[in-house]
Amino acid sequence: MCRMNDELIKNIDASYRQAEEKAAAYFKLLHEQVSQNTYVTTLTKDFKSWKHNHLHHFSLLSFVMRRKSEPDSKDYHHYIGWLDKKGKLDNYLDRSISYIFMRDLGKALDSPDIQCRIRRSVDRLKSHLTQSKLQGEKTFSMAGLYRFAQKEGVESTLIWVIGKLKTVSANIPNGMDAEEAQRKLIKIIAGVVMQVMEEMVDEVPQSERTERLDKAIRLGYSYGLTYPFIDDLLDAKILSPKEEKQYSDLVRTTLITGIVPELGEWTGNNKELIHYIHSELRDAFLYIKAHQRPEVRKDFLEQSYVFFKSQEVDRAKDLSNGNYTNDDIYTPVIMKSASSRLIVRSIIGASEDEGIDNRTFYYGIYNQLADDFADMFDDLKQGGVTPYTYYLTYHEKRSDLINPFELYWTVISHLIHNVYQSDPKVSEVILDRAINGLKRYKKRIGTKRYNEVMDIFASGIPELNRVIQRMVRKAEDVDFFDKLLRDHMITNLKNEQKEQKEFLDTVEIVRNQINNILHIPKSDQDAWMKVALIDAANYSLEGEGKRLRPIMTWFMGVNMYGLEKSAIVPLLKSLEYMHTASLIFDDLPSQDNASIRRGRPTLHEMYNVATSELTGLFLTQKATCEQASLKSFDSKRVLRLIHYSAQLTADMCMGQAMDLDSRGKQLTLEQLNMMCFYKTGIAFEASLIMPAILTGEEELNMKALKKFAYHAGIAFQIKDDLLDVEGDLELLGKPTLKDAENNHANFVSILGADGAKKAMWEHYCLAMEELQEVPHNITFLKHFLKYMVNRDY
Repeated sequence: MCRMNDELIKNIDASYRQAEEKAAAYFKLLHEQVSQNTYVTTLTKDFKSWKHNHLHHFSLLSFVMRRKSEPDSKDYHHYIGWLDKKGKLDNYLDRSISYIFMRDLGKALDSPDIQCRIRRSVDRLKSHLTQSKLQGEKTFSMAGLYRFAQKEGVESTLIWVIGKLKTVSANIPNGMDAEEAQRKLIKIIAGVVMQVMEEMVDEVPQSERTERLDKAIRLGYSYGLTYPFIDDLLDAKILSPKEEKQYSDLVRTTLITGIVPELGEWTGNNKELIHYIHSELRDAFLYIKAHQRPEVRKDFLEQSYVFFKSQEVDRAKDLSNGNYTNDDIYTPVIMKSASSRLIVRSIIGASEDEGIDNRTFYYGIYNQLADDFADMFDDLKQGGVTPYTYYLTYHEKRSDLINPFELYWTVISHLIHNVYQSDPKVSEVILDRAINGLKRYKKRIGTKRYNEVMDIFASGIPELNRVIQRMVRKAEDVDFFDKLLRDHMITNLKNEQKEQKEFLDTVEIVRNQINNILHIPKSDQDAWMKVALIDAANYSLEGEGKRLRPIMTWFMGVNMYGLEKSAIVPLLKSLEYMHTASLIFDDLPSQDNASIRRGRPTLHEMYNVATSELTGLFLTQKATCEQASLKSFDSKRVLRLIHYSAQLTADMCMGQAMDLDSRGKQLTLEQLNMMCFYKTGIAFEASLIMPAILTGEEELNMKALKKFAYHAGIAFQIKDDLLDVEGDLELLGKPTLKDAENNHANFVSILGADGAKKAMWEHYCLAMEELQEVPHNITFLKHFLKYMVNRDY
């Protein structure tokens, strides 16, 4: 180990210099081609051949009719359907998958084996996409993702990474974009998983496939952490200069020696943050190291060092400095863009083929220049130095600066003809991608601003630019599935975030409204014992409860059925009275013997057991009184509701009796499910069904709601059992480990923590699937279920 570390220390700078020399040589080659404009004639010829597949001659009428019939690509499902109907889907997917094989897998496209693999991937993806819209939508939901994980045997890994992503988001400091950090992480994990899946052949046994996918998810997460916690953190300037140096030294030492140093004393303001990041990155580094073949570990450390140092060099640049040379601007960009892709290959130990490292190396700057072009004005606003922001700032003062847009087309020409040996398929795919990128950019910023940008960047290549802009205006069939998918997922994510915010805001408003109506008033005429019971009842009602059941009823009644808020106030009160009564009984010494509830002493601790028993009974009867006062509804429906409520209260008592009888016994999973439904799930059912009864909802729809409540209730109870073992006392407002203390069987004791988490997500999926049978707007129920399984208390 010492010898290996000495060798790494000795050679790491030499490796960086070697990478720098290779990048400088590549840039010199590109610089010569830009200076001589040799690529212009070559690409003009390429476009002349290419346009036959993309410029179609229509009459004005047919062109207008076609435009009217073509759906907006933002309409994901309709667009896929339209492509399939028009016979375009195969070519669309073929160029999309081919591009991914080039970009992410470093493959050439001219070998029969790669062509066969692309065809197989296209067929699988087409089969999936042309299934029903509902099936396609499930793919992008949590339930759909979990079902995929189950199929591959990696559901425990998915649960693990969901927890990790949640923790990372919670620890992203102000000044960094937590959502963007999470999106990057997910993208990197997906990229690593995709590479591993493509490396596997169909004959791989399922057990080996599961093992590889498990490792891929964990490796993807481990590598992906470097972006928010090294790259983005240092870019965001959250750390003080002293902290930044100390942190950079830690990273550098790790990459030079292959050993993560101890954090030591940290004196800056970000001590807690750095302790978390150091711990998480250390575990990630050790995981990568433990799962690498020894022969690729050296490459991994060297490529990681090249990436880190080239980023550091780039980060140190200041846009106010007008003296950077072209080499200063471009060499680090070539180095970091190439090494970032080579790192992934070394992490997963991807199979080698002739020329793959070179293709990966030369490809990097192509993608980087495309990304920097799309982001140039955002980068400029933030003062970032990229080839585009620097050229925008100084091109009028410095005639020696290379135009990055011209360099971009030079890179394209070099890739097509020097790296991929003029392969027609490569030429088709790369030119498709380039024109698609410009079309998307023009659509995003508008024609006027786009033309202004082109006046700056394309003025030096008038002949080629005329060809390019004609293609941007008129070319068809140049879009890509990964862009469509990205747009769809971003749209879905934004909609989800908007819906969730509206949901949580409404929950908080409704919770406060419910808190304000629960207080039971007393009058001077009340007997002294009744006054004492009212005081005891109000004490229990005033605790910091979640109010989930009346909140669900409010959403159902107001949002789903359009009932007047004031009309269902008695129903909301009755549900919380019933629930609070059940908690009072649960906490009694004869049952759970709890001392804390909702962050305060339980009722029998505050008063006495007899008062607690009477208060529980009092609240149960108050609930019935409230239900009987629902004057705005048909009396037969109110009577039916009271009957239903009484029956459910009896069933809940049976559930609690089952719980008491189960002490010290080893229950089966079926028995536990039944007990939890009667104890917990049935109250969720009541919250959904009572407003449905008042509105005369059809039995078939109520049946679907009952099934949803069954699975949602069990998922909720499993989460409670997990929190009893893993939760935070301050957040929970009640002691943990009470089930173990009372010798109660629960999902964790029967299934173990991992098994309980799987069961919770299984019931989550079943509940989500039942929602598809409800013919109403189910948005709030979807978010309610999501809240249930992700809560911390």
